[in-house]
Amino acid sequence: MKHTVSVLVANEAGVLARIASLFSRRGFNIESLSVGKTDNDEISRITLVVEGSDRVLEQLTKQLNKLIVVHKISDLTKESVVSRGLALIKVKATATTRSEIMQIVDIFRGKIVDVASDSIMVEITGNEDKITAIEELLRPFGIKELVRTGKIAMARGKK
Repeated sequence: MKHTVSVLVANEAGVLARIASLFSRRGFNIESLSVGKTDNDEISRITLVVEGSDRVLEQLTKQLNKLIVVHKISDLTKESVVSRGLALIKVKATATTRSEIMQIVDIFRGKIVDVASDSIMVEITGNEDKITAIEELLRPFGIKELVRTGKIAMARGKK
């Protein structure tokens, strides 16, 4: 089972390395990772996606709680959340394929963020399935480069 975990940590140098090192030492693979400052400059939010049982997640949570730089850990797996990922996809484009690519991007409510003589760069946000779907539709045109962020997630409602 995939778990989405949000960890609020001190916004200090080396904190991410300490968290990643903890996972590495325990043999846990991080499938997705995203880090950024929160509205408080002293706090950063790390969103992790890890594969494992509830017991594995409990172990991770206990280990993370031992780190002084960790302020709060939330398992968002079973909560109602809004989650997103971002991808930039550079696609080969010719004069004949350009309009078809633009239609696909429009259907997925993506943005064209760069145009060159032989390529188009697309920005797409959404859940993992949406990003994978547009990636598969653009693949026949020839993907020159692709980069995806880790998942970010936030619980809905009053929290």
